[in-house]
Amino acid sequence: MAHHNLPATPETVAWGYFDAARAPVLEIDSGDTVTFETLSGEPEDMPPAGFEILPEHPEVHQRCERGRGPHFLTGPVFVRGAQPGDVLEVRILSCELRQSWGWNVVEPLLGTLPEDFPERRLLHMPIDIAAGTVKTPWGKTLPLDPFFGIYGVAPPAAYGRIGTAEPREHGGNMDNKELKAGTTLFLPVWNEGALFSTGDGHGVQGDGEVCLTALETAMRGTFEFHLRKDMTLSLPRAETASEIITMAFDPDLDDAAKTALRQMIDLLATEHGMDRRDAYTLCSLAADMRVTQLVDGNKGIHTVLPKSAIGRD
Repeated sequence: MAHHNLPATPETVAWGYFDAARAPVLEIDSGDTVTFETLSGEPEDMPPAGFEILPEHPEVHQRCERGRGPHFLTGPVFVRGAQPGDVLEVRILSCELRQSWGWNVVEPLLGTLPEDFPERRLLHMPIDIAAGTVKTPWGKTLPLDPFFGIYGVAPPAAYGRIGTAEPREHGGNMDNKELKAGTTLFLPVWNEGALFSTGDGHGVQGDGEVCLTALETAMRGTFEFHLRKDMTLSLPRAETASEIITMAFDPDLDDAAKTALRQMIDLLATEHGMDRRDAYTLCSLAADMRVTQLVDGNKGIHTVLPKSAIGRD
């Protein structure tokens, strides 16, 4: 198995879009690992003088075509042998910070409470990478818990070029803080090669991401890829050492919750042989329905079930 490094450059970054027609910037085999470098911040989000700027960041601003979304995606990576209907298993080995600052913005008409906070507010916060903390403008130091907001394969080709804001069946801007180092993500494949990209680094985020953004920052992540022809999925799924996680996205939070719950019930029935009525009851006893995010057009719910709750004593 081989290891690859994929820097964030004008040649490897897609600014604000997913597109199945975008040519891959790297080809790998199942079992390979890739270290991705990512960027965060459009020109209007950049900090004042005194903050370190990664040298490739202004180059990407100057040379990359701007899409409909705000995120910088590094990729896509072509996984040899992947075909529509397969599943791409992504083992998240590490999520590391690349710079000593992060940013947060409130935008008019967006976020969970746009009627209460109608004006733009942009904040830049210093990060202590060694200590794993961020200093807020109001003087509180918070611990970091880094993850990538976006992990995704290319969406169905019929969609054409789409923005990065909304999470969909291909993954994308899921903003699920459970998807950090030690978690394994499973993505349904919609195109030959899967065409995986990542970005939207978050230093820390609460469930909901209520004001629109988390602590946005540039990050580096290492992932191990495995092609799964023994699985079929319609939506992303994840697992940790102790939990299984199903996810769903919809403009209506109730509909997202229903779909995420049905995904968990289906998993318990098909993979663990549970009667669906028992699975429904088990979810009521032991599963948590968590609000992933409220601000990305398609809102997110993830259902989290301890593996210890499955099976018989």
